[in-house]
Amino acid sequence: MEKKKVTVPLVCHGHSRPVVDLFYSPITPDGFFLISASKDSSPMLRNGETGDWIGTFEGHKGAIWSSCLDTKALRAASASADFSAKLWDALTGDELHSFEHKHIVRACAFSDVGLNCLSIGILLLNLSYNLSHRPASNACHLSKLFYLQDTHFLLTGGIEKILRIFDLNRLDEQPRQVDNSPGSIRTVAWLHSDQMILSSCTDTNGVRLWDLRSGKIVQTLETKSPVTSAEVSQDGRYITTADGSTVKFWDANHFGLVKSYDMPCNVESASLEPKHGNKFIAGGEDMWVHVFDFHTGEELGCNKGHHGPVHCVRFSPGGGSFASGSEDGTIRIWQTSPVTHDESDLLGSEPSGKVKAVADEVARKIESGLHIGGEGKTGDTDKATDA
Repeated sequence: MEKKKVTVPLVCHGHSRPVVDLFYSPITPDGFFLISASKDSSPMLRNGETGDWIGTFEGHKGAIWSSCLDTKALRAASASADFSAKLWDALTGDELHSFEHKHIVRACAFSDVGLNCLSIGILLLNLSYNLSHRPASNACHLSKLFYLQDTHFLLTGGIEKILRIFDLNRLDEQPRQVDNSPGSIRTVAWLHSDQMILSSCTDTNGVRLWDLRSGKIVQTLETKSPVTSAEVSQDGRYITTADGSTVKFWDANHFGLVKSYDMPCNVESASLEPKHGNKFIAGGEDMWVHVFDFHTGEELGCNKGHHGPVHCVRFSPGGGSFASGSEDGTIRIWQTSPVTHDESDLLGSEPSGKVKAVADEVARKIESGLHIGGEGKTGDTDKATDA
């Protein structure tokens, strides 16, 4: 009888209510990090590779619908049902600022670097001129260049149907507002060196692309159902959307539909593998995380373990693993080349010699104090009964 393989994820406990959003930071000198949003009002920061709990951001009084990290993973942001978006110090957990809104905030996103090609060109021209005419002012222009390179913006959207752009170097200034959204905003993302914004609505089909220069919609990506997940690929080539029981991939430059695949159930989230772009994941109401071939749509794997609908899935920045968040309040981190066990070994009454040796080794580590437990907050290997 052929033995069936069972994938064993890392399970991250800690949230007391459903996990509704996940976000990975880019790879930094300290590794990469994972922040989670939950209806329990407390975003959590974890080591993106091991799932180990790092800290909890405390201060919101309502469900958290979205959370994100900046490019250096030094600051975090969260969008909440308490009518606010908050900016956090990701190193200390301190609240840096609270951006008040007039209704529930559903989405937030940091810009990359607030320095576009036009700004660079103008500054370099000024610097070149001053090298030959006013050497004393060189330091001033160099400092402006450095300042702009560190400029970040925070984008928010929600029930108000208004996109707001906050300048994080001028926290007390009023944000720029882009209104006329046809519905309550569900997701937001930056596109094309922060010159464009994409957004989807809770109750309206499609994804809208906004030109920040004019503040108007320049393109709509048509879907048959409201888009619950929209992700810009790491290389900027594709926009991945999930709507109803369909996952679509769009050209992020020309906005044409590249691929569309029907899913085995209604899915709430999808993510494209960032390194090779040859596979994608999707999760939804069937409580499973499915892995598909990007080119053919063939299902490559099905990861079981959650005990409630899957609300969010995301690939890690290197593509070596992916995370899923569920109604059951847990985050599970799955290896792209998964660690597997034979189902008969896991469920059989008499363990094989190999499995017994592994069990003995685990017991030895526990006894020697090498096993880390953190009141359910660290990433632990899933139990066989959860697989």
